[in-house]
Amino acid sequence: MVSIIEHVVLFKVKEDATQSEIDSMVERINSLVTLEKPQPLHLTMGPILVSSIRSSSLSPLNFTHILHIRFRSKEDLHAFAVHPTHVAAIKANAPLVVDIMALDWVSEVQADQLVLPPGSALRVAFFKLKEGLGEQVKDEVLKGISGIRHEKVVQFTFGENFSVGRDKGFSFASAAVFAGLSELQEADSDEEFGNYYMTDKIKENLDTVLLLDYLSHRQTTS
Repeated sequence: MVSIIEHVVLFKVKEDATQSEIDSMVERINSLVTLEKPQPLHLTMGPILVSSIRSSSLSPLNFTHILHIRFRSKEDLHAFAVHPTHVAAIKANAPLVVDIMALDWVSEVQADQLVLPPGSALRVAFFKLKEGLGEQVKDEVLKGISGIRHEKVVQFTFGENFSVGRDKGFSFASAAVFAGLSELQEADSDEEFGNYYMTDKIKENLDTVLLLDYLSHRQTTS
């Protein structure tokens, strides 16, 4: 097993953006895979297929696109954030984006599973805890999240967000990887799998769970 940094950013694109503008925005971000220092282990951006909110009085956040990047270290993540090419891409995309949200967490994966094959389906979950919980309760919630499993899940990462400022109050995250969309849909038809995200062990301590499904369109190598 090797340690990685999971970096997930959600974007809400303005409603009057043209498809050409959206395609350019997505390609601008996906082209960042060519950076050498730091070089992402994996990078893919695309449209969100499905998003839903559980256990919350909030209206849906209506994000439209998701960016998933993996880095070797926090240092690589920070270097990427201030890289001139990345900064230029963000500046160029800014007129199209009306809302953004991002979480970062440390996790472990098999050394041969750093890169997700094209067509992999992911279910990303962001968890917002109720206010005023102690560290022991937080540890129990994280332990509960670690138990999210299904036979169709080929890889699962989870952890506590360590970058504040764009998290909108969400403090934990997970990513369940499936071989493809049909496998995700098969797992989703299993009521037990859906209940894992709101088990009795953790739901009383959760304010909101945001679930997002998307397909990994691009293969990258380290």
